[in-house]
Parts: sequence; structure tokens; C-alpha cells
Amino acid sequence: MKWVYWSKLYESKFQAGCLAKRMEEDWWVYGYECPQIVEVYRSKKGRFGVRYIL
Repeated sequence: MKWVYWSKLYESKFQAGCLAKRMEEDWWVYGYECPQIVEVYRSKKGRFGVRYIL
């Protein structure tokens, strides 16, 4: 399995964490398969992103 990276990076860890939690909790509402693992990571430039495994 490989990581899938969300296309947007965020300035704060809180913003990325909100997206990660929403991916874990709300994707079934839109008919998408819920990811097995969701993780917040820090890029080399210091911004935060979200990656997941389906």
C-alpha cells in the first residue's frame, strides 16, 4: 500500500488535523471509502499536510 497525499498544505497543524479528522469521520456521508490510516505530516518547508492509505 502507498500513501495518498492531499493536494493542499496548511500553515498550522490544527488546520491539517481538522481535515484529517473529517476524513476519518465524514467520508462515508459522501459515498467514499473511508481511509484505513490518516496522518498529519510536516513538509520540508514547515507546512502541514495530510496523507492517507485506503
